[in-house]
Amino acid sequence: MSLAEYIWLDGNRPTQGLRAKTRFVNIKNQDACPENFPEWSFDGSSTLQAEGSDSDCGLKPVCVVADPIRGADNFLVLCEVQNADGSNHASNSRASLRAVLAAGGEERNAWIGFEQEYTLYQGGRPLGFPATGYPEPQGPYYCSIGADRAFGRMIADEHAQLCLDAGLLYYGLNAEVMPGQWEFQIGYRGFEGDDPGLLNAADHMWIARYLLDRVAEKHGVLVSYDNKPMKGDWNGAGMHTNFSCSRTRAVGGLDAIYEAVRRLAHKHDQHIAVYGDRLEERLTGAHETCSISEFKAGGADRGASIRIPLGVERAGFGYFEDRRPGANACPYRVAARIASTVFGIEIEDHSKMALVA
Repeated sequence: MSLAEYIWLDGNRPTQGLRAKTRFVNIKNQDACPENFPEWSFDGSSTLQAEGSDSDCGLKPVCVVADPIRGADNFLVLCEVQNADGSNHASNSRASLRAVLAAGGEERNAWIGFEQEYTLYQGGRPLGFPATGYPEPQGPYYCSIGADRAFGRMIADEHAQLCLDAGLLYYGLNAEVMPGQWEFQIGYRGFEGDDPGLLNAADHMWIARYLLDRVAEKHGVLVSYDNKPMKGDWNGAGMHTNFSCSRTRAVGGLDAIYEAVRRLAHKHDQHIAVYGDRLEERLTGAHETCSISEFKAGGADRGASIRIPLGVERAGFGYFEDRRPGANACPYRVAARIASTVFGIEIEDHSKMALVA
């Protein structure tokens, strides 16, 4: 018998959180595919996903990886939430991404990568902040080394190892601009057998968030995905998103990237609507951001909405970076919105796929 940790997104608004519970399963590693794990249920009235008078919600396994916390022969099972009749629950943001892929996105062979920034808190303050007052201004903390500036490395490194042990598309990590702030990346690595497609990468992003919360829990530290964790002259936290498809990655793909940018410019407001809560506090036009009311694109410009990396411009093909998504944005919604805009897929506005009481 093995332990399977079932993980799902709850009904919190405006930012969904993760929930999990454990069951025994008689499944061997070689049989660890979602179809072999039993569907399950939970009390939706305790997760803001149902009323107490009709509270059962279903869990449908969709992504299974090794459980690096419990170790050998145990599993992490990411699930979609369903209504009692098997239909998609209103909080099931993964279903919106599946809808985009089914409407034509799948055939474009799109890849996506996420750069997840987060802030570690203890005692109500980010790590590295004194009990009163503030640390030295930003400058020495980005990609820093040393106990006086790299606060929380033990957690970031332990998280990295867990992600690798789980087989996630984990790419790297670094200390960020503000004390106690870090970043990790999930997405394309160039390794044979990797699947950086939209669904798989977004699944791995949610599992990576789960593992980060578990590591921090062990150390008595809180993880904040707030877009502006500290008011004032401090960087916010984002989830910059890298996107490509078969056309942009082909020779001459830079023209396809420029076309994508033009489409993104026309849908700016629809993107902002699903790119995270209190995004206006981060997208101010300062601290390496473009203003939330403005759209601009530029080569190697970290103050742009869309950045085209210098290497891509020189090669003439590759990917673009959407710098607008916030740290607390849902990877499924971000991927669905970018793909539907770039590929011209008109489906229900993702900003209206709100959670219901």
